[in-house]
Amino acid sequence: MPQFIFAYHGGKTPETEAEASKVMAAWSSWMEGLGQALVVPGAPVGLSRTVHHSGVDDNGGANPLSGYSIVEAPDQQAACNMAKDCPMVVMGDGSVEVAEIIEM
Repeated sequence: MPQFIFAYHGGKTPETEAEASKVMAAWSSWMEGLGQALVVPGAPVGLSRTVHHSGVDDNGGANPLSGYSIVEAPDQQAACNMAKDCPMVVMGDGSVEVAEIIEM
């Protein structure tokens, strides 16, 4: 079955412990709901650097990556349907880029 990377963009750092608990519970519930489709839970990532022919930018780029996961789905539309319930999307503070991982 094809695998897809979920590249998370956006999101915000919770301001209180109560908010952090609520956010973590939402993520845990969503990931548990993915069941066997969740191949690699992934992790949040720190601020990225962009390497290009004229140097390195320390600003994270135009749409900084904030984390990733890998799922299995029959096709990209099914993977996108899984991503629609991601807490970042539901809360309106981020987005999920969905791309098929091409076997080489």
